[in-house]
Amino acid sequence: MKILITGIAGFIGSNLSKRLLNEGHAVIGIDNLNNYYSTQLKKDRLNILLNNEIKNYKIDLEDTTSVMSIFEKEQPDVVINLAAQAGVRYSLENPHAYITSNINGFINILEGCRHYEVKHLIYASSSSVYGANTSKPFSTSDNIDHPLSLYAATKKSNELMAHTYSHLYNIPTTGLRFFTVYGPWGRPDMALFKFTKAIVEDEPIDVYNHGKMMRDFTFVDDIVEAISRLVEKPAQPNLDWSGDNPDPSSSYAPYKVYNIGNNSPVRLMEFVEAIENKLGKTAKKNFMDLQPGDVPETYANVDDLYRDIDFKPATSIQDGVNKFVDWYLNYYQIKL
Repeated sequence: MKILITGIAGFIGSNLSKRLLNEGHAVIGIDNLNNYYSTQLKKDRLNILLNNEIKNYKIDLEDTTSVMSIFEKEQPDVVINLAAQAGVRYSLENPHAYITSNINGFINILEGCRHYEVKHLIYASSSSVYGANTSKPFSTSDNIDHPLSLYAATKKSNELMAHTYSHLYNIPTTGLRFFTVYGPWGRPDMALFKFTKAIVEDEPIDVYNHGKMMRDFTFVDDIVEAISRLVEKPAQPNLDWSGDNPDPSSSYAPYKVYNIGNNSPVRLMEFVEAIENKLGKTAKKNFMDLQPGDVPETYANVDDLYRDIDFKPATSIQDGVNKFVDWYLNYYQIKL
């Protein structure tokens, strides 16, 4: 199939593209290569990870004319929307970026799918949509009406917008709530990258919520495996769905939402210890209060994912951290 991936130079997008190319799909990309973090890292993902095999359109998703022209020219069978303004904390500083990219950009993707008969839209949501929900593990059938950050609110909005297009235009849409993705080629603004860099450089790390945070860390290869299996399984109408007792994760329309998480929360201090173990160094720690917009714990119920694609993430935290640190030391040519 011809697959259009937005955010192709991103962490998940580049790893996924490599997998889909190896499976024989034709892959094209959209990525504006913005400077939210190192543009060199993004370029290296395209050049090194993908060996220049992929055409990337360097445009903004909110540029309606350019997005529509790409859909018209390329006529993709499947669209995987991974482009977004990411990060909970950055949404406190620059809220308009989230509306521009995550809302205005996403409507252009939906319109492209509508007008050019895309067979399946897969899009990134986030575990952050669970917000103030304290029922564990988080289930896709839970209510998500109380987001704690604008980032989370935009991701919930994407799910609502997707359902509308599934209902109005019969477009199969699959939303994926990612749980703290980590691994080689990861983002510099995320904890694993920041902690590793600081420990290597003998700098202190900021440990939020005094180390009591728990995260369902999910290795990037497990994310890629799940998406790869879902590509050829477009969302189907749930024939048992009832408006009297509506299941938020499915619909009478071809609409589905999945959690993709390790189903095994890890304490933040255990995560730090895994990095220390691999590097053979002890971190200097600044214990901090919980940041505005953060949730204390995430924990994914992945029963429906396992039921539908016979797969659930299972990479251990030490194995995943080891692979990231090996990549980090090699990429930056660091000898300990």
